Amino acid sequence: MKALVCREFGQPEDVIALQEVAPVAQIDIDEVLVEVHHATVSHATGLLIEGRYQKTPPLPFVPGTEGVGRVLACGSRVGHVKVGDAVAFICDWGAYAEQLTVHGATVYPIADDLDPLQALAVPISYGTAYAALHWRARLQEGNTVLVLGAGSGVGAAAVELARLVPGVTVIACASSPQKRQAALQGGAHHAVEPDGLIGQVKQLTQGRGADLVFDPVGGDLLLQALRCTAQNGKIVSIGFASGTIPQIPMNILLVKNLTVFGFFYGQYIGWTPANERVQHAMQVQAMMAELFALARRGAIHPAVTQVFPMGQLCQALHALHGRDVVGKIALAIKTPSP
Repeated sequence: MKALVCREFGQPEDVIALQEVAPVAQIDIDEVLVEVHHATVSHATGLLIEGRYQKTPPLPFVPGTEGVGRVLACGSRVGHVKVGDAVAFICDWGAYAEQLTVHGATVYPIADDLDPLQALAVPISYGTAYAALHWRARLQEGNTVLVLGAGSGVGAAAVELARLVPGVTVIACASSPQKRQAALQGGAHHAVEPDGLIGQVKQLTQGRGADLVFDPVGGDLLLQALRCTAQNGKIVSIGFASGTIPQIPMNILLVKNLTVFGFFYGQYIGWTPANERVQHAMQVQAMMAELFALARRGAIHPAVTQVFPMGQLCQALHALHGRDVVGKIALAIKTPSP
């Protein structure tokens, strides 16, 4: 079977090759063998290949952490999916291969009336946004939510999910007119630019500021957001897409009585040394079922906006890093069997 193989850590164009590898020989009792049809491309993809992510895979390895496909075989302890089912999945790595084995805890059934490419955008982006907003930050009715990086996959998901809570006002911050327009179409009440963020948010909230800031960006933008967060407000940090980890001035937290939450979705899906995917499986499976149901009835609109051939991972990463992309990028791994 074909796979994209990373031979050593470095720049993708230097270390990735499309090659033939041995097919999967057997699976464990808790595993699912999946024929992979599409897999997402994310900032984490590049970090994994460069050896700069939270987990370091053993070399050589196949990148890719999220995909959709069809079940080819199930271990004896897997009961929620069966051979032939369409599924989405999250894995540590390995999705850029025509087949892979995934622990059943992070395999999610897709209903026949949901487009698999729609489902592909759900597990990580919408899962992260939902869990950060509801499990960690406890979003409340009537809150004003400021979503930074609203043009990213997880930012767009946060806009849509926050908008579903009664009485919530969503302010989306995005770097381009195209992304701001997409955020408004996704349900944001207002869209603002990163430049001059403080003044824009203060004006929209009559000087009060945002009750909750959803931050996948970090860097200087978070430091601006601190100054336009309401008294007793909350900030949930889920990543540093800017490339800069901010040094938060504690005096601002003190005088405004702010709470900053760190949130790592990887804790729930097995991406920590403790590997807690089984412990959290029921909670995450229930959330996935809810998110897929929302997508099926049109309450949210997960989307893959660009699909690249399997051999064009470098081009896909270049498009992603260009920050002109709205929605998710995917690789076409294997044409579905008829």
